Amino acid sequence: MATQQGLSTGVPGFTALADSEWARRFELAREPDPDGARGPRLWYLLAELGYVLEPLRRLYRSLFKPFRIAKASHPRMVMVLPGFGTNPIKMRYFARRLEDAGHTVKRWGCGYNWGFSEELFEQLEARLLDLRARAGEPVVLVGWSLGGLYARELAKRQPDAVAKVISMGSPFSGSLRANNVWRIYQAVAGHRIADVKLAAQLSRKPPVETVALWSPRDGAISPRSAAGYPGERDRAVALRCSHMGFSYSPEAICAVAREIDD
Repeated sequence: MATQQGLSTGVPGFTALADSEWARRFELAREPDPDGARGPRLWYLLAELGYVLEPLRRLYRSLFKPFRIAKASHPRMVMVLPGFGTNPIKMRYFARRLEDAGHTVKRWGCGYNWGFSEELFEQLEARLLDLRARAGEPVVLVGWSLGGLYARELAKRQPDAVAKVISMGSPFSGSLRANNVWRIYQAVAGHRIADVKLAAQLSRKPPVETVALWSPRDGAISPRSAAGYPGERDRAVALRCSHMGFSYSPEAICAVAREIDD
């Protein structure tokens, strides 16, 4: 995928795109939905803007309602995979709370998540196998949104290196267009979401324990896509956070900590 090269280093890569490439990406963003799939209601999408208030909520909790997490009975090596358009810094608060519980939390090692490429997966596999060797036992994969799709696929490719997969608001079931961000993905990644090589495999359950966290308040991903059906995951756990909230809400962090320690 030639268009992936400029994006792999982050947003500055966009400056290297030719006018014709900008036009092509604009058309990808305007593409009609051939599946007729529908994302969450507009109200829930607008509610995602509440993310900008998270620093104030976090300050309030630190002063009046400190967030404490139970210590893990079996500390594990955990690799956290960020959502589309984000990087590990976005999940630093999330990772530090899991570390407070006693887990060893590692980044995915690939910078910003700008979409699928085989090169990315090769890097992820190498990263996973390295962490497996260092831990001396299989690693728990925690993936937010698009990162959860990567986590599921990694577990299919390297099941002996994975103890468990926990996806958070990840659209692994049904149509890949049953969300409010697929056009943005196409514009940024430079290819149709249906052209992703994983598309035919996403709903197939990895051969390890697989838990899907989903929320009816998710403004980006259809709850049904994130929850999946029996046979596509072992369990689905409903939360009440927003899509952005999977990366910082105490509810989501505690749910993940329980699943790691289960």
